[in-house]
Amino acid sequence: VLDNVSYEVNRGEIFGFIGPNGAGKSTLINIMTSLLAPDSGTIKICGYDILKEPIKAKECIGYVPQDIALMEELNAYDNLEFFGALYGLKGKELKERIKEALEVTGLQEKKKEKVKKFSGGMKRRLNIAAAIMHHPKVL
Repeated sequence: VLDNVSYEVNRGEIFGFIGPNGAGKSTLINIMTSLLAPDSGTIKICGYDILKEPIKAKECIGYVPQDIALMEELNAYDNLEFFGALYGLKGKELKERIKEALEVTGLQEKKKEKVKKFSGGMKRRLNIAAAIMHHPKVL
């Protein structure tokens, strides 16, 4: 699907992928997040090659998947605690980042409510909160 794709996005720029079904948008995002390996070529995120330094590249990315990716039986706070730990956040910093992410997404009043009771929009906002907790350079 992808052939000879080349682009650069600089700090502060807003960039998006648009195109019809089958154009390769999801494939490219899956390669960028190392969910798929490229057949050839190089992809760098924040200067890190995704094949040679995948951890460093992933640390720069906040990814909100198309399908909701949350644990329905946990509450909002516990979901963010889980995702924050995956990003290497802990202790006071983790608690501060959870508080900040809940405030930014307008979910602070719902932090102890189970996600399975959330509307679709609230679940999407919680997914965004999880994606921004580690202050990614690329969202």
